[in-house]
Parts: sequence; structure tokens; C-alpha cells
Amino acid sequence: MDNRDHAVSGSVTLPHRGTEPGTGSLRAAPPLVDPDSFGVYLHVPFCLTRCHYCDFVTYTGMEGLRRPYAAALLDEAAMAVAALGPEPPAVTSVFVGGGTPTLLPADDLARVLDRLRALLPVAPGAEVTVEANPETVDAAMAEELAAAGVTRVSMGAQSFDARVLAALGRVHDADRVAAAVATLRAAGVPAVNLDLIYGGPGEDAGSWAATLEAAVALAPEHLSAYALTIEPATKFGRMVAAGRMPEPAEDDLADRYETTCAALAAGYRHYEVSNWARDGHASRHNLTYWRRGRYLGLGAGAHEFDGVARRWNVNGVPDYLDHIREGRRPTDGEERLDLEQARFEALALRLRTAGGLDAEEARALGVDPDGEEATRLRAAGLLGPGPGLALTEQGMFLHGEVVARLG
Repeated sequence: MDNRDHAVSGSVTLPHRGTEPGTGSLRAAPPLVDPDSFGVYLHVPFCLTRCHYCDFVTYTGMEGLRRPYAAALLDEAAMAVAALGPEPPAVTSVFVGGGTPTLLPADDLARVLDRLRALLPVAPGAEVTVEANPETVDAAMAEELAAAGVTRVSMGAQSFDARVLAALGRVHDADRVAAAVATLRAAGVPAVNLDLIYGGPGEDAGSWAATLEAAVALAPEHLSAYALTIEPATKFGRMVAAGRMPEPAEDDLADRYETTCAALAAGYRHYEVSNWARDGHASRHNLTYWRRGRYLGLGAGAHEFDGVARRWNVNGVPDYLDHIREGRRPTDGEERLDLEQARFEALALRLRTAGGLDAEEARALGVDPDGEEATRLRAAGLLGPGPGLALTEQGMFLHGEVVARLG
């Protein structure tokens, strides 16, 4: 998910006005699809335990299905690439997410990455990220990841407070995070991201400040900090619905966000709503999402986007394996945005990034950067001075409200 310099520049393609998306002629148009990025996302849904806040496609157990699943990823990759035609685009990023991808045998992970390199051209300097949880990173795994060409490991630390970790349903402790980072460094993995969550049960202002201090002390190249959101189909969602747990207070979340911005200002660039990076380490893969670049999605529950349509795979692992055995992609659904929906999505996604939109891009999306609404948002301290549209840090926290007012 890196390189902010890899930006939307010249022409992009968009369905011509008056045609149904995916049909008719295409023309150069506003920056709705980044022509310079092409990612591959692989989903590995296996976990040791299910965290209390998680509503991703994840499953505990299933040890006997892990190797067959890895083999199925190889076959789905071949099917997906064949559908791209004789001249597929060069891959700018690969992201193996989950779940906990490092629950797969390390040689299986390496085989999947090797298959992608054999099937697709790879752009120079392409980013290869693998997600991991601290308890699954040992010396053998770290060395295999480095040998497989992984350039970045994204690790779910979440907190450095033992009480908060237990409340979130995490099985590692703070010392295990530090040990895992040291192990990855020793193996030669070039970059590490730490994921953090604020607003969890038992967390107070001092606890969050201490978590940030501990995270920065490990000198990761990248840090992500997300507000806890309560999803209905989770343990936390059921507890909130039953009145046994309050939702995080909005004022507390705002305070935590402000603390995060201040604590990371010295060594990290705040380049997206929830993400901070040292120079040269912004997430190229996630920038593909925020710029509406194209990406393949492989694995149970994975999503993909071809510039016009967004598709997603079946969620269940047995169902996924059955589709692959039958020689067909496991697509479960598809959506095609009309021009207005795509315009609004592009506005919302691009405003997540610190660069936002230049004046020409904003106007191409139907927003006047000098108009009354933009002027009011600047006066409120939510938009920067221009000439384009870019959120301030306060504006980033209120991203949804700003987009709604501009859109």
C-alpha cells in the first residue's frame, strides 16, 4: 500500500455518460480509476481465536484444510490471470491478508507468491505484504518470509496494555510484539507495520498514550491506528445489544485520535485517515484502494475491482474449495456503480489521503474547491487552504461528514 508519489496523473477511463457501466465506449475522464496501480489481494481466513471485535471472513480450527486451501489459491490465481487476457497489467503490490496468513505453512506461502510471479509481470519495486499476528512469528517463519521476497509484514499489535489486549480477545502480550518485531528485523524483512486499535474496553487516555510510546519505541516503518467500531455480528456487538457494554464514546475517540496525531508527528507522515509512515513507506497496496486502482481478489471472501465492477468470492472454505475443484472461480456476487456513485466513491476515497484532490480533479468530480461549502469547511478548520481539496487532521477524523457535505 505504498508510494504516495505513485499518483493518479493523466488520463483515466470512465464509462461514457449515458452508457451502462461496463458497456459502450470509454473515454479519458476524471480521476475515478488509477491507471498506474494493479494489486493482488489474497485472503487467508484461518485464525487461532476470533477477536471480540472481528467481523472479517475468519475461521478458527480447520487445520486439515489449510494446505488444501493454499493449493486452491494457486489454482484460482491461474484462473483469474487467464481472464485478464494475453497482456495483463504489471503488479504493483501484493497483500496477503486475513485472518492470520502466517498460520499457513511458510513454504505454502512462498509457493503462492512464486506462482503469482510466474503468472503476472511484476513492476520494479513492487510491494509484497503479509499480515501476521505476533504469536505466529518465529525465526523460521520470518526467514521464510524474507526468502520469499516479502517486503513488508503488517502485524496486529492492537495495544500494549495487557488489560486491553485481554478485553479485545487477543492471545499475545506486549512483550511478544517486541520479540516478533526483533525476529523480523533479524531475518532481514525490510519493513514492518503495526496495527493499533483505540477505544477498547479498559483503555483510558494514559493507557493509549503508553501504547503509542511503546509502538514508536519499536521503530516500525508504518503505523495504523483505527477506532474501535462495534459490528453487530461480533461478540462486542452482541454485548452492546444486550446492554452489557457501552459503545466507545465519540469524545473519547476524538481525544485518542488527537493524541495519536501529536505522538506520531515527529517521525511519521500522516498520509491517510488512519495511517502514518516514515518517508518512503506509505502503503502502496492500500493507496491502490484509496485511488480506486484495479486489483484481483483471491481466496474465500476476497473482493476485487476491475475498474468497472466489484466482485466478491464465497465466504465458506469448503464452498470455496468445491468451486476450485470444479475448475471455476468462486464468485458470489458483483456490483457495478453508475457514474454518480463512482464519482462520489472517488471523492470519498481520495479525501482519505493527505494529498486529497487538486483543483482540476475536484472540479472534474463536480466539486468547486472555491465554492460556498468548501469555504465553510475551511473556516471550520476541516479543509486545508487549497487550491484543491485536502482534509486537515481534524477533518480526517470527521471524514464522513466532510464528504457528505461536499458530495
